[in-house]
Formats: sequence, C-alpha cells, structure tokens
Amino acid sequence: MGDREFLIYLDPDTRQNRYRHYHVWEGNQIIEFRIQFEALMDDQWYPIVRYDTAHGNPHRDLIHADGSETKEWFSFYTPAEVLTIGQRDIMENWPVYRQQFEQELKK
Repeated sequence: MGDREFLIYLDPDTRQNRYRHYHVWEGNQIIEFRIQFEALMDDQWYPIVRYDTAHGNPHRDLIHADGSETKEWFSFYTPAEVLTIGQRDIMENWPVYRQQFEQELKK
C-alpha cells in the first residue's frame, strides 16, 4: 500500500487557484482518494469542488459560498474511474467553478 499527495497551482503566475490531490493505492488499484479545487479570494482559501471516497462511495461535492454542498454520487464507477473523471473536470472547468462561487459570494 502507498499514498501520494501533491498540490498544483493552476495559475502559476498569480497562485490564486490550486488543485489539491491525495490518493492511496493497494497493489495496482486506487482504494481511496480526495482531490479538490480551491480558490483564493479576499486572502482566504475556499474549497469549491471536491471529489473523494468519503462516506464509502466515490462522489463529487460542489461547495457553495454559504457552506452548503451539493453531492453527486458515482455508485457504479471504481474509485480510479472517478479520480480520472474528477481530475479532468477540475482541470478543464476550474475557471467556471470559480466564477460561479464568486457570484454566490456577492449575493
């Protein structure tokens, strides 16, 4: 069994958006993971989108400015599949997630 953790700034010049990654594998299978998009706003880091295996099943949490979360379950996928889905989603869509969160903060 092994684990891996790292942090990537999605905008290296300004460093206001980051991707946090953690996963655990056993043999050649991912058995646990947590990945998250975080944005810096008003000197505070906000988690905005998280994919993980907490609660026993892989899922996505869309975190709202008021602290509430919208969950999307991936019951028929393996943890490795959801990890890949989540990585692609965050890398491709983080600007949209940030914009939506900023709009919620203004309300």
